[in-house]
Amino acid sequence: MIDMSNLQQIKEEIQNIAEAIEAVLGIDVTIVNQDLIRVAGTGIYIEKIGQKVDGYSAFNKSIRDQIEIIIDDPSCNEICNECYNKFHCKEFAEVCCPIICENQSYGVIGLIAFTDEQADRIKNNKDSLMNFLGKMADLISNKIKAQIKAYELELEKKKLETLLDSMDKAIVSIDVYGNIDRYNSKFKEIFNLNENIKSKNIFKVLKFIKTPSIDNFKKNKSCSFHYKDNGYELKGIYNISKIILNNELKGYVIDFIDKKDAIKNYNKINKDYKITLENIIGNSKIINNTKKEALMASNSTSTVLITGESGTGKELFARAIHNHGSRCENPFVAVNCAAIPDNLLESELFGYEEGAFTGAKKGGKLGKFELAHKGTIFLDEIGDMSLHLQAKLLRVLQEKELNKIGSNSNTLIDVRIIAATNKDLEYMVNKGTFREDLYYRLNVIPIKLPSLKERKEDIRLLIEFMVPEYSKKLNKDVIGIDKDVIDIMENYKWPGNIRELQNVIEYSVNMSLGSIITLDVIPNRVKNIESEEIVIKNDNIRTLDTLEKREIIKALEKYKDYKKDKELVAKALGISRATLYRKLEKYNIISK
Repeated sequence: MIDMSNLQQIKEEIQNIAEAIEAVLGIDVTIVNQDLIRVAGTGIYIEKIGQKVDGYSAFNKSIRDQIEIIIDDPSCNEICNECYNKFHCKEFAEVCCPIICENQSYGVIGLIAFTDEQADRIKNNKDSLMNFLGKMADLISNKIKAQIKAYELELEKKKLETLLDSMDKAIVSIDVYGNIDRYNSKFKEIFNLNENIKSKNIFKVLKFIKTPSIDNFKKNKSCSFHYKDNGYELKGIYNISKIILNNELKGYVIDFIDKKDAIKNYNKINKDYKITLENIIGNSKIINNTKKEALMASNSTSTVLITGESGTGKELFARAIHNHGSRCENPFVAVNCAAIPDNLLESELFGYEEGAFTGAKKGGKLGKFELAHKGTIFLDEIGDMSLHLQAKLLRVLQEKELNKIGSNSNTLIDVRIIAATNKDLEYMVNKGTFREDLYYRLNVIPIKLPSLKERKEDIRLLIEFMVPEYSKKLNKDVIGIDKDVIDIMENYKWPGNIRELQNVIEYSVNMSLGSIITLDVIPNRVKNIESEEIVIKNDNIRTLDTLEKREIIKALEKYKDYKKDKELVAKALGISRATLYRKLEKYNIISK
């Protein structure tokens, strides 16, 4: 908020008002601010502008109490008795009228009589005089309001300009005739405009813009553009929005999106979190060898084909390969070929031009390959791609260019391809459902991910990582998992691999009532392992002490929130409380 307390911003207007009052009344006028500094004056007070008035004065009381004061006999007035100059005062009479704006005192208008004639004029016209001064004070108050409003409008204007200049989009506003009234710095930048374009007509500055049709505004609301000027070229999309005030069209706002900026914005939004091979959990020999293969692949620009069962982490490895390579600062774009219908996958991968087909967006659409330019595109579930699209993908691999739907020209691209599948592509090639030439183009660097049952020694590490992660995510207090549960999980076949393990851990954390995941909360399909699988090895046979300790812990967890928990635990186990305490000591079980 602007500081108007000293009235300096409107001192010229205040001086004019002081002179007008003096001309009408024939009495000297002085106007002081709330700090008792004279900001205007007539007669002997002209030379005193800028000086401070004594604090023990009628001016101070008028400002402080927001009251009008008339002193018609200074010799016997209470206020004058407090004045240090009362024995040398030359004033015959005095009038004070406070300047109030929004319940705040900003100053006071003072009339001072130095002759009997001026004093009589004050004494004989008190009511009309105060009415006149009140209107003059209101006039100054309105000047203060106008100054504050002007400052606020200027501040909002500056904020808006700063906001517009900080936007990624180029923006311009025009009146109904197309005359430019405002624009941001991005607008001049992307169109390479150097001269001042304010008040110029947008349809002459940018000849590609179509005049908005009032009757069919929706048709012209969004269009693609191709701007050329003195060798400078720009492609993109523009959108027009109406400016409506009191149900009346006042103009338009047009925003422009550069095609290159659109790609940058997509990449910025979708920039992958920096997964590296070090983030992939596992110390087994087979996973370490796989990591080494992936690291070698990251140093190449050749295509990579990642194979393995569903849920083994194919996208995780693809991201890690990208992040270890020379393209790590450029985009990683993932596409699941099985999740998108075949009739849509082509436009999703290669993009389309405006008007390419019924329902095509205004300005067309950028394909995933264009968005991945200079980076990596990950084609997951490549085995589900149709033969028609396989042919188009092969051309992209061979020619390093793509043909957008509806386009008459090809677009050069620089993209590394990492593909993945859980299908046997060699078998599909023999059956004729996958192109042999594409298979060999993709399978330059093959990486096969091991299933979870092939790396059982990593299960414990994975569990120890997942439990606190899901506990935090689900706002639970689970901090660990019972050893017997880990033993069972290490013997489970895990047909869904790591994805299934994540599912089981999340379920178990959800179901757990205590801080430790126990056998009673894990899914039945994991517990119901065939007996021969459990006893096939001698080290899987549990001692009676181990089983007893496990059941005691389970019972303690179940009844820990009950008031008589030990009594209930003993009853559930079929033993006395004394026996329970002996066994707690025997197995070194700490219980609250």
